[in-house]
Amino acid sequence: QVQLVESGGGLVQPGGSLRLSCAASGFTSSLYPMSWYRQAPGKERELVARIIHTDDSTYYADSVKGRFTISRDNAKNTVYLQMNSLKPEDTAVYYCRRGGHVEYWGQGTQVTVSS
Repeated sequence: QVQLVESGGGLVQPGGSLRLSCAASGFTSSLYPMSWYRQAPGKERELVARIIHTDDSTYYADSVKGRFTISRDNAKNTVYLQMNSLKPEDTAVYYCRRGGHVEYWGQGTQVTVSS
């Protein structure tokens, strides 16, 4: 069955870095568009980054452009989100999503940016 398991979240100081991982199982992630979303308390879930399976092109929200990088390791069937220069406003639960005709979501991982 399809599963997405996020990991790598935690508490980090402003200016720090984290790398989130999304381990996929039950399907080949390189055949689907894969995305990272986040949801802060009291706010709607928003798209952070996406990688397109056909040509590995990427999209980033303006708020993270230049600081975050989405990538994939096909051998590990895993998608990553490298987050640098983190800001307090990046605090949220981060979710991995598989696109396609049927979407799937992971359970989320908490990222807290605070001094």
